[in-house]
Amino acid sequence: MEFELRILGSGSATPVPGRHHTAQVLSVGNMHYLLDCGEGTQRRLMEHKIGPMRLSVIFISHLHGDHFFGLFGLLGTMQLQSRTEPLRLFGPAGLEEVLTTQFRHSGTQLSFDLEFVVVDPTVHQLVYEDKLLTVHSLPMRHRIACCGYLLREQPRRRSLLRDRLPASLSPAQLQQLSQGEDLLDETTGEVVLRYAEVTGPPKRARSYAFCSDTVYLPGLVELVRGVDVLYHEATFLDELRERAAVTFHATARQAGQLAREAGVGQLLIGHFSSRYRDLEPHLREARSEFAPTLLALEGTVVNVPNQPTAE
Repeated sequence: MEFELRILGSGSATPVPGRHHTAQVLSVGNMHYLLDCGEGTQRRLMEHKIGPMRLSVIFISHLHGDHFFGLFGLLGTMQLQSRTEPLRLFGPAGLEEVLTTQFRHSGTQLSFDLEFVVVDPTVHQLVYEDKLLTVHSLPMRHRIACCGYLLREQPRRRSLLRDRLPASLSPAQLQQLSQGEDLLDETTGEVVLRYAEVTGPPKRARSYAFCSDTVYLPGLVELVRGVDVLYHEATFLDELRERAAVTFHATARQAGQLAREAGVGQLLIGHFSSRYRDLEPHLREARSEFAPTLLALEGTVVNVPNQPTAE
């Protein structure tokens, strides 16, 4: 099962040619989770061949336009295409009011149920769960209420090993083993085949942390420790560290420092200020703190492979 992140936009508030506003999609199996929805997101989704109907859940970090103005068009397209499947939308207080006001004045009546879930940006807590993922909020510190999201796979079952399975097993017995149950003798109730004897270690649960607009927060280290992939904003270079603090943003060096201290597998940096045309200095600066760093450029795809846990 894939666990794949696609970067749709990595710019900051002011548009720059070739650099779109923040939007990302995490695909897990056949589920697609949208993280932020800046202007142009639905066009970027089309370029990645992800239709609006395929989106499962949307998470919005905060109500600055470069992070959610694309919602109006995206939801309108879902309406025009007669979506009927319910859609869950997570975000800060005020998001529902903004959207419903727009719908009211434009005479829009959605063909599907849109469930708003208000996320408290001040706490780290479980906000969403399905059969594939759990999603926890990550408190950010920005000019307005803002949160990130930690998406983690559900614990995986151990894998059946074909070479350890007796040929005489029935489909029902195989199903029982696949559910993690031992096989019992129907008469005596004694164990005749133990689940642990015919299975290997489960695949390790993969994880992704999306840290949206924020100043450098040392407290995030424990919340994102050991994640496979960390996205952290890097609006400025470190020579503008004071400017970053005033505008409640972070620098590339600070992003790298947090990744190193948290022991993550991979760092992605984005949300680059429009003052920078060449982003290589951002990459060098972040890598000076944490070598496994990539620029979150439009079109970047990061696939986290399945790996067995150690026994």
